[in-house]
Amino acid sequence: MTVLIDPPAWPAHGMLWSHLVSDSSLAELHAFADANDIGRRAFDLDHYDVPDRRYDQLVAAGAEPVSGKELVVRLRASGLRIKARDRVRKH
Repeated sequence: MTVLIDPPAWPAHGMLWSHLVSDSSLAELHAFADANDIGRRAFDLDHYDVPDRRYDQLVAAGAEPVSGKELVVRLRASGLRIKARDRVRKH
């Protein structure tokens, strides 16, 4: 069981963002997020969006840094991935 984080590469709101996922369970992911003061508002169905300023802190707390490609491969393998066609847009 591992929490994974990809490099901050996704631009939005004037900064870059990383994705934080679990390769085994949403319970593990939520527990890690709670322990690191990441609010549920940052959760997007199968991952948390976290700003670049939190990246080093989350790695130090135990998130495993992986490439964006590796993150998606492992998220898919976990069975937790929500496909784009199955996502409902937030309003």
